[in-house]
Amino acid sequence: MSWNPALAPTCPSATQIDSIETLIIPRSRDLGGFEVRRALPAPKRQMVGPFIFFDQAGPAEFLSQQGIDVRPHPHIGLSTVTYLYQGEFHHRDSLGSDQVILPGEVNWMTAGRGVTHSERTRPITRQHPHRLFGIQTWVALPEDEEDTDPGFEHWSKESLPYLDAEGKQLRLIVGSAYGEKSPVATFSDMFYIDAKLAPNASLPLPDEHEDRGVYIVEGEIIVAGQLFEKARMMVFRPGDPITVTAGPQGARLMILGGATLNGPRYIWWNFVASSKEKIEAAKEAWRRADWGSGSFILPPGDDQEFAQAPDD
Repeated sequence: MSWNPALAPTCPSATQIDSIETLIIPRSRDLGGFEVRRALPAPKRQMVGPFIFFDQAGPAEFLSQQGIDVRPHPHIGLSTVTYLYQGEFHHRDSLGSDQVILPGEVNWMTAGRGVTHSERTRPITRQHPHRLFGIQTWVALPEDEEDTDPGFEHWSKESLPYLDAEGKQLRLIVGSAYGEKSPVATFSDMFYIDAKLAPNASLPLPDEHEDRGVYIVEGEIIVAGQLFEKARMMVFRPGDPITVTAGPQGARLMILGGATLNGPRYIWWNFVASSKEKIEAAKEAWRRADWGSGSFILPPGDDQEFAQAPDD
C-alpha cells in the first residue's frame, strides 16, 4: 500500500509547548512482578475522544507454569480494545467467543447492556517461559448506544491498514486516519494507531479529529523542541497542527483520539455509563450472581469462578 505521510510545506509544526493541553504520567502498579501503567482516566483528563481507559500491560517475563488469569468479570457501556506487541491472551466471553489474540491483531468486544469475559494464558504457553506486552483500552459508547446488544470482533493484522514510508510504519487499529479506515465497526468518530518511527523520523498527527493524544510506548519523541520519554501521554489542543519527531533511538507510539462525547462518564470497577442509575443496576445484577436469569452470564468453558465486585 503506497502512502506518503510527509509534512506538507504549508503545514507548520507546533512551535509552542502549550500546544500540549495535558501531560499525563501514568500510575504504575506491580501485580506480583507484572507491571501495569494506567494513563486514563487521569486526575486532569478522563477521556481522549471516546477513549476512557488506557493501560500498558508489561513488558513482563513469565517463567514456566506462570501466566495471566483474569477471571470472568462484567462490563457495560463500553467497547474493549486489546492490542499486543508480544505474547498472547486467550479471550472467552458470554457470547461464546473463544479467541486467542496474537501481536498485531485486534480483539474488539462491545459490552453494551452487559457482557462477561475472561483473559488467560493458555496451558500450552505456560509450558515454557514467555513474555507479555500490550495495551488495553476502553472506548466509552455514545449515550444512545449504551444499551446496545453486546458483540465481539477479531481482526488479523493482515486485515488492518498498514502504512509504510519514510521511516514511518503505522497500523490503523480502529477508526479512520490518513485516508484509510479500519474494518472494526465503531459507534463514534475515532482513531487508534500503532506507530513505529525510525530515528529522527517526523510524523504529523491526523488533523480531522477533535481530540488527539500520543502515548510513548518505547523510545523518545520531540514536540515543539522538548524531549519526552517513554510512558508519557500527551493530549493536544484541538485544531493545532502537531508533528512529533522520534529521538535518536526511534520511537513506538500509540496515537489515539476522536470526537468527544456529550459529557463525562461515571466509572465504577469495570462499568462505564452516562448515569449513576445504570452503574447501580449493573452492580446489583453482578452481585446477585443469578447467571442465566439475570443481566449477566459467565463465559462458556470458563464458568467455574468469577471476579468478586469490590466493596463500595
